[in-house]
Amino acid sequence: GVYRYENQELILGPFQGKPACVHIQIGKGVCGTAAKEKQTQIVKNVHEFAGHIACDSESNSEIVVPIFKTNGNLWGVFDFDSTKLANF
Repeated sequence: GVYRYENQELILGPFQGKPACVHIQIGKGVCGTAAKEKQTQIVKNVHEFAGHIACDSESNSEIVVPIFKTNGNLWGVFDFDSTKLANF
């Protein structure tokens, strides 16, 4: 899925899969951490990630990649989940 950064939070955009969280605070969960740190987050086991937001109970690993505007400011994040552990 894609979350765009708007009004100091991440807001769900286009996505495929099970229902997802619509609003995520910066610094919360894997998506919020990637946005805050402006770095890709690769989580082999989401159940071991402190503060993980469990939108899909079948998710076991996750990668979140920040997206930047041409001026270097955060635009949003790409969020990919997997049912397999250490899939990314």
